Amino acid sequence: MNALSPTVEARRRRTFAIISHPDAGKSTLTEALALHAHVINEAGAVHGKAGRKATVSDWMEMEQARGISVSSTALQFEYLPAGSQGATGDGEPYVINLVDTPGHSDFSEDTYRVLTAVDGALMLIDAAKGLEPQTLKLFRVCKSRNIPIITVVNKWDRPGKSPLELLDEIAAEIDLTPTPIFWPVGIAGDFHGLARLDAAGYPNEYIEFTRTAGGSTIAPEEYFSPTDAEAHRGDDWATAVEESTLLAEMGQVHDEELFLAGETSPVIFASAKLNFGVHQILDSIVGLAPHPAGRDDISGTYHDLEDDFSAVIFKVQAGMDSAHRDRLAFMRVVSGEFERGMVVTHAQTNKPFATKYALTVFGRDRETVETAYPGDVVGLVNALGLAPGDTLYKGKKAQYPPIPAFAPEHFATLRAASLSKYKQFRKAVDELGAEGVVQILTNDLRGESNPVMAAVGVLQFEVVQARMRAEYNVETVVENIPYTVARRTDAASAPELGRQRGVEIFTRQDGELIALISDKWRLNYLQKELPDLTLDTLIAD
Repeated sequence: MNALSPTVEARRRRTFAIISHPDAGKSTLTEALALHAHVINEAGAVHGKAGRKATVSDWMEMEQARGISVSSTALQFEYLPAGSQGATGDGEPYVINLVDTPGHSDFSEDTYRVLTAVDGALMLIDAAKGLEPQTLKLFRVCKSRNIPIITVVNKWDRPGKSPLELLDEIAAEIDLTPTPIFWPVGIAGDFHGLARLDAAGYPNEYIEFTRTAGGSTIAPEEYFSPTDAEAHRGDDWATAVEESTLLAEMGQVHDEELFLAGETSPVIFASAKLNFGVHQILDSIVGLAPHPAGRDDISGTYHDLEDDFSAVIFKVQAGMDSAHRDRLAFMRVVSGEFERGMVVTHAQTNKPFATKYALTVFGRDRETVETAYPGDVVGLVNALGLAPGDTLYKGKKAQYPPIPAFAPEHFATLRAASLSKYKQFRKAVDELGAEGVVQILTNDLRGESNPVMAAVGVLQFEVVQARMRAEYNVETVVENIPYTVARRTDAASAPELGRQRGVEIFTRQDGELIALISDKWRLNYLQKELPDLTLDTLIAD
């Protein structure tokens, strides 16, 4: 296709993240979506057990060993629903930018950054477990950013809760009205197919799935009218009709306006492992989710899709290619057209940045990107000096708001096991800190050789040690320090705070002053006794 304007190209695009609690099947679903879009021929299983493939998106040794995702990856693919003329009416497919996020609670900071770069989210819920703490935490982030959410109840092929119970739980826990658009036929653990619901919420078609060997290929679909479905599936169909009708009469029906406003969430039941319902998820993403739009920069200037090129860095990742010491910055294009090789300006330093090496990256697979449009995610190679939240632009000046940092809860000192490796150690600390694996805190008392790592979860410390060893050949020693609370402070308050028992003042890598406090009781005491001192909360605290 000949490139059209950024506005037309943006209409074709859907930029999405998948959010869930660990082990809800997020990487498996990512792979199932890629399979249905014919990006890959055969799906692997997420846990890299003997004789089974690890999913394409989980590339780090640690990820494959533990069966969890610890760093986000982006996958771009084209998809055109059957019978659709596409977003622009010319039969051209939609372009889906799917960003896979870490589900493990220790990596919620990386997930948070990803959520600043997408226009919609798939919330994945385990049919047996329902809403779990991490799902709730991520949902609140989506809510605060007005990100529309499509809910997918996964693992319907296993025993689990009743569909009505799950919907009640969503409504009660997250103040979001679930509006099913596909309803399961067959209880959890006995999944036959889905009833497609019409605009009024009533079943108008039955889609039956057939299992394939190990769920590694697309599940065949057969379509039935309501009358034929009743004859074919009897009581299971009757139950599905009864339950969905009950919800329709209660007004739990999809409304595009309410969905985009973040008040309702379309619901689909699926089994990513068996590839049941995956087609329907893809159709819903392109049919319901919003396309990219322009946004305001920090000066309040609106950047329209047609304006000069601008983009936000939302993630920096080093060491993705073990053969090369590389550093990749992932940017989301906000406005204009990106062309590989263009020289752009880094808003934070006003320095030029050459984009000669621009890639799409999914797991270890990389492809060169020649052009990109609003909503697209592009990896820039050798991105020294770029950090999450930075802006790149060409022509019309742009600088978008920075990405707030999460409130860390765990703190530990990091030092090189051998002084002979100090130089490599410092380089590693600077690079991993800039990448955002952990927040790096320093002060004069501890010196540069004993920086403090601040993290959302302790697994982040293990990742730092593993990457120091694998990528920089540095063995390290980690020692926990007795603080549990972090607060932002300022130069006027720091001296007095530093004199208090149970408080230590640090400078974060971005220049912010951070007070570490022994516990919440000590914090309450300081706020009561010294109310004039600055102790601001960090996000998601």
